[in-house]
Amino acid sequence: MILNVTYAEYKGEYKVFLTFNNGESVVTDIKETIMSETRKIFFPLRDLNYFKTFKIRLNTITWDNEADFAPEFLFELGKKQESRDKKRA
Repeated sequence: MILNVTYAEYKGEYKVFLTFNNGESVVTDIKETIMSETRKIFFPLRDLNYFKTFKIRLNTITWDNEADFAPEFLFELGKKQESRDKKRA
């Protein structure tokens, strides 16, 4: 199955609640990725007002400047963060 984002909701800071076509949902914090990214296409995403403007296009979240992240990356990052947070609790 090809993974697709079916729903996305801004949750504050650089966090996005994502639902995927496999029925799973995660909150993914993309801040570290955006801030460490060296490709210029991702620089505008550092501005929270711009970050909030994402839309679902094709199979993932994208921005008007055509920046995007693979849905598999967003899913795995969210799951990894979720697991880390459970261990801390």
